[in-house]
This record gives sequence, structure tokens and C-alpha cells, in this order.
Amino acid sequence: MTALLTDAASWRRCGSCAELIYQRRFLRNLRVCPHCAHHERLDAPARLAQLLDPGSAEPLPAGAATVVDPLDFVDDQPYPHRLKASADRTGLDEAVVCVRGRIEDQPVVVAAMDFRFMGGSLGVAVGERITAAAGVALRERVPLLVVTASGGARMQEGALSLMQMAKTSQAMAALDEAGILTLSVATDPTYGGVAASFASLADVIIAEPGVRMGFAGRRVIAQTIRQELPADFQSAEFLLEHGLIDLVTPRAALRGVLGQLLRAGRRWPGPPPVAPADRVLVTDAAALPERRAWDSVQLARHVDRPTTLDYAAHLLDWFVELRGDRMGRDCRAIVGGIGLLDGRPVLLIGQQKGHTTRELVDRNFGMPSPEGYRKAARLMRLAAKVGMPVVTFVDTPGAYPGMAAEQHGQAAAIAENLRLMSGLPVPVVSVVTGEGGSGGALAIGVADRVLACENAVYSVISPEGCAAILWRDPAAAPTAAEALRLTARELLRLGIVDGVVPEPAGGSQRDHVAAGESVRAALAEVLADLAPLAGQELIRSRRQRYLAFGREDVGDSAA
Repeated sequence: MTALLTDAASWRRCGSCAELIYQRRFLRNLRVCPHCAHHERLDAPARLAQLLDPGSAEPLPAGAATVVDPLDFVDDQPYPHRLKASADRTGLDEAVVCVRGRIEDQPVVVAAMDFRFMGGSLGVAVGERITAAAGVALRERVPLLVVTASGGARMQEGALSLMQMAKTSQAMAALDEAGILTLSVATDPTYGGVAASFASLADVIIAEPGVRMGFAGRRVIAQTIRQELPADFQSAEFLLEHGLIDLVTPRAALRGVLGQLLRAGRRWPGPPPVAPADRVLVTDAAALPERRAWDSVQLARHVDRPTTLDYAAHLLDWFVELRGDRMGRDCRAIVGGIGLLDGRPVLLIGQQKGHTTRELVDRNFGMPSPEGYRKAARLMRLAAKVGMPVVTFVDTPGAYPGMAAEQHGQAAAIAENLRLMSGLPVPVVSVVTGEGGSGGALAIGVADRVLACENAVYSVISPEGCAAILWRDPAAAPTAAEALRLTARELLRLGIVDGVVPEPAGGSQRDHVAAGESVRAALAEVLADLAPLAGQELIRSRRQRYLAFGREDVGDSAA
């Protein structure tokens, strides 16, 4: 032991907390400090070895780029000398390594950048290789994963380097048009032209803890605006809070998360799902018991009623939450992500309230902001791109009515979602699980099939609001609730919903597991019915559904 302690090569000091770490433990921990969880940089070969299934990596051709020194650039040494020095030091010939391989047995094309090679800068050769890798993904119809580590564009190649931003972005656009999943893992640092092109264009953006990512560097920003920046500015956690990335994932969990996303993001072959023999949905309003509307309102609002995340835990084999509108904020009142329902991927979106006062405040009592609706729209576009059914859970008093929401375009965000959902070329199912409040509920509720849990309510306005306006007395809310015909039974009779999901005796709040099983069975029914329909057929039928509302025969035919 004494000899071991004196062997300096067996120990290292963490670059963040300065604690001593036993070298073998450090390597077993994937170069993450066991004391402070600081993630040390990985080079491209080490990154690929960590992520890919053993023996699956197959190098891709280097590409056609031949430009070496377009500007005859000289600072303290000629540019070709810098290239050679980087190659000698790293054993690489450029700042990116591109391979095809597998992650948890899922095929993928990977472009992994290496910061050791001229700071991972984006030059002609790097742009060409990433574009070529995207081309392989396009031809072979497999997902593309980019692992970024860069200080920005390569100055020594001037405007030719700048053009690589447009070039790689076009390559990402081609994958979007072809419906091929793209993933981005941002590692420290990811700046400049890389952050402002392919790194930020992926369907899902993941960052390791503590990663710094942005267009301009912190020092440049501070000097330009002459303001003190927050300590966490441009960190992964800062980006997540501001809706600019989807996930912050520790290195040890990264491979598993990527495997889940890759499995979900491929178009599933084979026969469509089969509806269960025992159908749970109630489609005849007369078969439902009559209830006082105000009683249903109270049950729909019960604080212990299952939330979207509760249902996700009970319904899905696994669930990866994706966050952010990619424009500046993550609204916690709407949650969304990808999960596996009965072995097949779905995109789940729902309003999220909470059970405790702290949760309710954190989630704004389930009242979404414009950023929440824009997050939902972004995720629905992802589902449409890769051919994944969309399931939405409605449970909100309504859209948030604050001044900031109006300033940020609440009405426009809701309107955009209504238009978007009417044209999604994938099955869309909406379940009113609790309180369906006005346009804030409908903004994620335009669907091929709309279901309601037995004690859910759905209305153009809250009973209290209706009572205050028409009766001029908030105490008349129970009377207003009856007049609004907002119970599941009335909604089914009017044709607003297509089926009602039975709840456990006394309400879903009494048995989350049983409630989740009923919703799962109901979803299995309707998704099996919708699965054979092609995209344009779904869109045509969905639009006809909403065009019909207000015609005299709608309620009669539903009843």
C-alpha cells in the first residue's frame, strides 16, 4: 500500500475540486470525478469506445475535401504546421471521427468531434466529413448522432470555414425531410459555428453535466456588454432551464438513454398493434351513471388525481422526458417525451399539475405558458417526422393568463397548435384525465380520437367564471356546472369525446395503478383502430371531425 501511495502515476487530481482520485477508479468511472462529478473531456476514440457496442465501429471514408491552406494563413506558424502538430499529438488527421456502428444493438452513424485537434474547430474537412456521415445515414436510413466538442469555426480557413455551417445544416435538413432521427450530444465546450449549426439542429439535444455551450464565448460576451454574467451562464443546467436542450445526462447513463431514443426513433415494421379482446371504453352515454356536475368538477380537480407523469410511470415501459421550446424557456406546466407503450413507441405530452403545494407552484398549477405550447408543438413535429403516434393528456384549469404570457404570444401559440395538430400525419389520441379548461386544454386536444376519464370535465370556461359573468355570483358555480354540461356523460352524448374511460370506485385518485391500467387499455383500443390508416387519411378524417361540430346531426349520431 505504501508503494501504491508513492506511485504518482496511480493517482490524479481532479481539475475541478482538486481532490485526489485513484487512477483506476477514475477510468472505471468513465473519467468522471467520484467526489464532485466533474466530467473530464474525452477524446473521440474514447467517446466512441464508451458509446458503441464492442466491435461494431466501422470507420467511414474521409470525404472529398482537399483544401488544406486556402488563405496561406500565418500567425506564429504556418497553418499546415499547426495541422501536422495536431495530427502528431492526437494520432488523428482531423477534428472529427466518423463511423457507423451500433448502440445497444441499434444501428447508428456517429460523428464524434475531438477538442484536442485544433480545439475541435469547424473547417472544410470537418464540415465535409460530417456532411458525408449524414449522407451515409440518409442512404442507409439509420439515425445520425453527432458528439460535439468545439471552440467554433476555424479561422485559418476564413469564409470557407464559415460556409461549413450552411453545408452541415443542409445535411441535417435532408435527414429531416427523409424522416430520419438525429441526435446531438454536446460535450465541453461546444461554441461558435458548431453550436450555431448542426449541434443545435438535432431532434434531441443532450448535454453532459457542466457542459458549456453557446454562440459567443463567456469572456467575449462579458467584454462586449460589460455586465457580470451569472456563474452558471451557458452551462448545461442553464441551457436546460432556458429550454435550449432536452436533457442533461451523466456520462454513465448516456449510452442507455441513446439506446432508448434510437429504438423509439426507427419506423417500426410488421403488423399493426391488435386491440385487446376485452374493450374498456364506454361509447354509449346511456350506459354511464348520471352525476351532479359539481361533484365531477371536484373529483376532476382532486389534488391526488394521477398526473401526466404518474400515468407515464404506470403506462409506459420507459419514458424519456424531453424539455424546452428551443427559444428561451422550459415551461414546467407541460411535460412531454418518448416512451414505449405495449412495446411500441409513442410521443406523450400532457399538462402537469402536481400533488404538493411545492409541485403545484413549480408547475404553475398546470397552466401552461406559450413556451409550453411551443414545446408541445416541437415534440409533435418530431413524432410526425419519425412516424410515431401522439398521445396527449389534458388536465389544466386553462392557459396561464398572466401579463408575460400575453407578451410572449399566448393566443398565437395556442392557435399554432390547433393548426399543427389538425395536419399531423400520425395517429393522435387525446385523453381528458382531469380538468379540461377552455382553449388551454384544446391546444393539445385536437385528435383523431378524444377520450375522457369517467370523472373528467371539459368546458369552454370554468364554472366559477361562468357564474361570475352570467349569474354575477361566484357561489352559483354548481348551477353553472350543470348548465355547461361538462361531465364525461354529457361530453359523450354531445359527441365532444368518442369514449369514456372507467375509473376505480370513488375516482382515480384512490388507485393510481388501476386508473393507469384502464387508460392503457383504452389507448391500446384506439391506437389499434387507427394504426391501419395512412397519414393523409388520418388528416382528412380528423379535419372532417372538427368541421362537423355545430351541425345538427353531430350529437344525435354520437348518442
